[in-house]
Amino acid sequence: MKQYTVTKLAKLAGVSVRTLHHYDQIGLLKPSVRTSAGYRLYGEAELYRLQQVLFYRELDLELKEIGDLLDDPDFNLEQALREHRQMLLSKKFRIEAMLATVEKTIFHLQNKVKMNVEDLYEGLPKEQALAWRNEAKTKWPGQVAHTEKLLLTMDKDSFQQLQDGFKNNWNNLAAMCHLAPAATAVQTAIAQHYSYILQFWGKTGKQAEAYKGLGDLLANDERYTKIDGLPNPAFGRFMQQAIHIYAATTLE
Repeated sequence: MKQYTVTKLAKLAGVSVRTLHHYDQIGLLKPSVRTSAGYRLYGEAELYRLQQVLFYRELDLELKEIGDLLDDPDFNLEQALREHRQMLLSKKFRIEAMLATVEKTIFHLQNKVKMNVEDLYEGLPKEQALAWRNEAKTKWPGQVAHTEKLLLTMDKDSFQQLQDGFKNNWNNLAAMCHLAPAATAVQTAIAQHYSYILQFWGKTGKQAEAYKGLGDLLANDERYTKIDGLPNPAFGRFMQQAIHIYAATTLE
C-alpha cells in the first residue's frame, strides 16, 4: 500500500505541513503509521479523510464540527461526495453568474444602451413572444404593465445580467430535480429564484401567495418548465413543491 510522508501529502493536498501537524494534534487526521523515528506516514484512508476535511472547510465548518461528522458511525463517504458535488455545482453556477456580472458591468460602464419592449422578449420567436405577451396581458394586465415599465428603466446590459442570472439559477434547479424539494441546497436555490422573480415583478418583501401561485403555474402549464425544449412535468411538480415549502417556511 502506498504511503505518503507529511511533506508529500501537504504538497499533494495544497496545505501546509504545519496544518497537517495541527490536524494530527487535535485528532482530526492522524497518520496511519508513526515510525520509530517519529515520522508520520499517511495511507489511502487518510487521503480520503483529508479530502473530506478540505471540502467541509470550504463550507466554513469548524474543525470540531468536521471531526464530529467524519467520526459519526453513520457517515457515508459516497453520499458525502455526492452532496459535495451538488454544492460545488451550485458554487460553479454562482461564480459563472458573478463573472458574467463583472463582464457586463464593465461593458455597462463603457456603453449604456436603453431597452425597448422588443428587447424584453428577445430570444423567443417573434410570434411566440407576441402570443405570450398578449396572453399575460389578458391574465395579469396590471402586473405586466408594471413589470415592463420597470424593466424598461434598465439598460440592455443590466437586463441581460438579470436574464443570465435567472437562467443559471433555473439550470441549477433543473440539475437538482432528483433531490428532495425540502433539501437545503434546493431551498437555497429557490431563495435565489424568488429574489429574481421579485426583480421581474418589481416587488419587495414577502409575496407568499403570489409565489405559490407561480409554483402552481409551473406544475400545470408545461410550457414554462421545458428543459432543452422538451416538456418536463416532473420538473414542474418539483418546482411547485419546492416553492410551496419555501413560501410556507420563509414567506408566511
